[in-house]
Amino acid sequence: MTSNVFLQRISDLYDQFKQHDAQQSDRLSRYRNIEVESAKLLAMLIRSQQAKRILEIGTSTGYSTLWLAEAAQSVGGKVQTLEIDRLRSAQAHKYAQEFGLEQQVDFWVGDAVDFLAQTTQVFDFILLDAERVDYVSYWDDLKRLLQNAGSTLMIDNVISHAAEVKSFLELIKNDDDYMSTILPVGAGLCMVVLK
Repeated sequence: MTSNVFLQRISDLYDQFKQHDAQQSDRLSRYRNIEVESAKLLAMLIRSQQAKRILEIGTSTGYSTLWLAEAAQSVGGKVQTLEIDRLRSAQAHKYAQEFGLEQQVDFWVGDAVDFLAQTTQVFDFILLDAERVDYVSYWDDLKRLLQNAGSTLMIDNVISHAAEVKSFLELIKNDDDYMSTILPVGAGLCMVVLK
């Protein structure tokens, strides 16, 4: 799929998802996908860093997964994506097939805390976009997965949901092995790198 075709198709899909969310009164029924500008930035970072091992925590319906997978494909990388909701993961998998990106993505269904505790993999790039109440409990495992110099953790919604991520961001800020900054893109991204 050419870059222009990908951009047109992903734009149409985003519009579909936004229409769905606009009709939902319950927050958990919404797809709550990452914003377009944020997704583009993530794809650019993967390309510029030549990140081969990518972890996404919070697949939802796979909008961000498609951006990550398309970038991973361009650098010969692979995406491991985690989602607790089996139906949403299946929906995301269907979109990956439709976009011809299923070979770039491993879909894992279950609680992220279980995956993080058991995996021995190290990742170059991690997107954290899940239930924010769990973030603090992820930190020790996330640090174990970010062992390479330049390994990057991106956290979404740090401006739109600042109060909910405050304690997590403080935890990161007080860790001498990492540096972080807030990027005013989309709903706000926090970029964390191993020093």
